[in-house]
Amino acid sequence: MAGLFISFEGIDGSGKSTQAKLLAKALEEAGHDVVLTREPGGSTGAEEIRSLVLEGDPDRWSAETELLLFTAARRDHLERLINPALAKGKIVITDRFADSTRMYQGTRSGDLRNMVDQLHELVIGREPDLTFLIDMDPDIGLSRAKGRGGTEERFEDFGADLQQKMRTGFLDLAQQYPDRFRVIDGTRDINIVAKDVLRIANEVVNSLKSSA
Repeated sequence: MAGLFISFEGIDGSGKSTQAKLLAKALEEAGHDVVLTREPGGSTGAEEIRSLVLEGDPDRWSAETELLLFTAARRDHLERLINPALAKGKIVITDRFADSTRMYQGTRSGDLRNMVDQLHELVIGREPDLTFLIDMDPDIGLSRAKGRGGTEERFEDFGADLQQKMRTGFLDLAQQYPDRFRVIDGTRDINIVAKDVLRIANEVVNSLKSSA
């Protein structure tokens, strides 16, 4: 079977990281070769950039500078992990990919969406085969995210207005790219959400097998 590239998207605190881990575990138990990764990060260089963009004062970087940093991290991630794994027929599951950049850097300060898309086409040139959008009320998501007590809270510190804007933007993206997006209600029990995600993923995997 050809490799399969799956991404999880959503606002902070939506539960997408948990669902990415649960899907990876379920697919591995079913006998698939799975690579679980995250953005920013996933490769040595990208992990170094991660600390620069997720920690510190909210005004540490402009949206334009963030965009360049995230794109650099994604390129390294793609070269060193994602593309080689897909070439070997593995299932790659990533917690965030380019859609997060389209939202956070593309709309946070003015309208940089065109710049985001141009950079993506020039430097990245790949979209996931399947994207799960874990949808969540922004107030609940932000409360969850802030309750984690970690150090990577720079975007959470922008507040609820940004999270609401991001949620609306993600839902708009799902309408813009209906072939790859699947919107999942993240307010339900974790295990119920996981069953929905696994069912959809299995449908895509079986479709790939039948067409191989």
